[in-house]
Order: sequence, then structure tokens, then C-alpha cells
Amino acid sequence: MKRALTQGVSLLAVGLLVLGGVQSAVASHSGHKHDHSHDHDHDHDHDHSHDHDEDIYAGYFEDSQVEDRSLSDWEGDWQSVFPYLEDGTLDEVFAHKAEQNGEKTAEAYKAYYATGYQTDVDRIVIEGDTVTFYEEGNEGRSGEYAYDGYEILTYAAGNRGVRYVFELAEEADGLPQYIQFSDHAISPTDADHFHLYWGDDREALLEEVTNWPTYYPSALGGHEIVHEMMAH
Repeated sequence: MKRALTQGVSLLAVGLLVLGGVQSAVASHSGHKHDHSHDHDHDHDHDHSHDHDEDIYAGYFEDSQVEDRSLSDWEGDWQSVFPYLEDGTLDEVFAHKAEQNGEKTAEAYKAYYATGYQTDVDRIVIEGDTVTFYEEGNEGRSGEYAYDGYEILTYAAGNRGVRYVFELAEEADGLPQYIQFSDHAISPTDADHFHLYWGDDREALLEEVTNWPTYYPSALGGHEIVHEMMAH
């Protein structure tokens, strides 16, 4: 089943879909620590480089390097990459991963990313504090979101990630209470793509690691997205 806009986190799916044992993650926010036990197999094939920016992108950084960010970092018109997976456009990416890494076949990579990219929200527009979600066949649902801090997640593999959290300012039908951005950056910068998690339970969302709908600028064509993905 595709992930609908108002769908909550399925912890059962997390347990069934991710390979390996339960891992421990610690999320830090505003000086407080919250323990989260979950699996994490979000495979972007990042190598740990000595280059500072590449280290951060791969998830190697100090807490002191993490900074607050505003919604303007993700401003723009964004498209889901899931349709490009479904129509075969991204097959070149999966073949490249299989050739470069040899850990999985191209078919296994495609199955893994099919779970990760899966969503019914094929377009998201962010302008100012307003986020508009578009599902196929509807005119879009809009709401204003306010910054609610960040969470640092530490994974068993040794790398880490930052979720930037925004909360719905006023309750509205059909909109998630929380959205959480992950784009491999840890300080203010304009995103070139992002993974988005959404739902009504802030803490439960931090346990979601198998489904991470991914968005690139709507102005890009499928083959341009392929080029961007393979560049990383």
C-alpha cells in the first residue's frame, strides 16, 4: 500500500522490512536526549572521506556543528522520484550501484528503494511558512508549519543523521501534524533534494527508517535526476 498523506508510522513494517538486528539510536534536541530503538538501513552508498563536506554528507560530524535551519532551506516546487522508479527511469541508478558496490543486485537495490521512495504525494510546494501537499488527482492541501527544532539520530553503523522538525501551526483536516526533513546537511543551506517524513506522532516518526519519500526540484527531468543521483 502506498503511503498516504495522513498515514501514520507503521512500526511493524519497520521491524519486518529492514534487514539486521535492532539498533540503538540516540536523538538529541534542545539539550535533551531521547532513546530510540530501531533499524536503519538507509543506503546511499556514501564513502567516509577526509573531505569535510563529504564527511558531513555521509553522516560523520560533531554535535557542535549542527545548527538550526528555517523552512526557507527547502523552499520551492518539488517532485517525488517514486514515479521515475515505477516507470524504469531509475534502473540505470540501481545498475550503477550494483556495479560500484557489489553488495546487492540491481533488482535488490530497486526493491529496497521502492520501499523507501513509496508515496502517494507526488508533489510538494514550499513557499514561506506554507507547505502544500499534492496527491494524484487532488488540488493540494496547504498549511503553515513552524520550526520545532532538530533531532540527531545515531546509528549502529557509526554514522548519524539530523531530522529538522516542523509542526503544523493550526490544525487542518488532511494535513500531518509534523513534517521532518533529512537532506544530509546539518546547517543552513539550500537543499538540492530531501527525504521527508510526516505524521501526527513526533517521536514515532523518528523510528521511521524504511520509508523516506524523496523529492527533487520539479524543473528536473527524469534523466537529470538520474545524473544527480549517480553523482552522489
